[in-house]
Amino acid sequence: MSKAFPLVLKQLYLSPIDLMAALTLDRNPCVLLVETDEVLAGYLSTDLKSCGYEPVVAANVATGEHLARELQPALIVIDRVLGPESGLSLCSHLRTTGNRVPVLLLIGRDTVDDRVACLEAGADDYFLKPYRTDEFLQLVRLYLQPDTHSSEQLRFGDLILDLATRRAERNGRTIDLTMKEFELLKYLMEHPREVLTREQILENVWGYDFLGESNVIEVYIRYLRLKVEDEGEKRLIQTVRGVGYVMREA
Repeated sequence: MSKAFPLVLKQLYLSPIDLMAALTLDRNPCVLLVETDEVLAGYLSTDLKSCGYEPVVAANVATGEHLARELQPALIVIDRVLGPESGLSLCSHLRTTGNRVPVLLLIGRDTVDDRVACLEAGADDYFLKPYRTDEFLQLVRLYLQPDTHSSEQLRFGDLILDLATRRAERNGRTIDLTMKEFELLKYLMEHPREVLTREQILENVWGYDFLGESNVIEVYIRYLRLKVEDEGEKRLIQTVRGVGYVMREA
């Protein structure tokens, strides 16, 4: 594998030249890598560039936070361990400040507690180290390359979900969704008027059959309601207390 020379940015406040170099990476989808390990960052960057993406590496949390705001990348990849800093904290901060770009966390362990921590921090998915090129790129493509050959749509009332663009539409307004928001809404719309338990949703949307007392479903249901149930529109995603959720008109 050839040695990578990614754009690596370490300082919080960029010079006009550096910022201009970063901001012009819009010809191909920009992937922001927040990674302190230079070797791993090199592998990630080389593989992403080989697939037509434009990687930008932030070597610390402060720069990663700054670039996530300034670059508006298509995808953010964050290592959970960033020296003395926490990738989970960065992910959580991005979500609380309204950043909805898909986030993948690189983690070193795959336990229930680790899964819960990733999801509750707001990550869309995680990748278990050690790094494996094919599996990582497959995960990236899942988030950045929708199946544009599909023309299928799901409909429920006045809500339309386009499976090719991964966007929803209601009353003429287009609704952008993150990957997990899309998968959750798709699962609900595939089972209209059917009460789905928390366990069913976790297993089919997140691929886990148990996440303890995690409130990750409630968090994403709230995200969806804010997007698909605008002021004055009927509620479509109903809560069945103590059981789960159902897609039906009130």
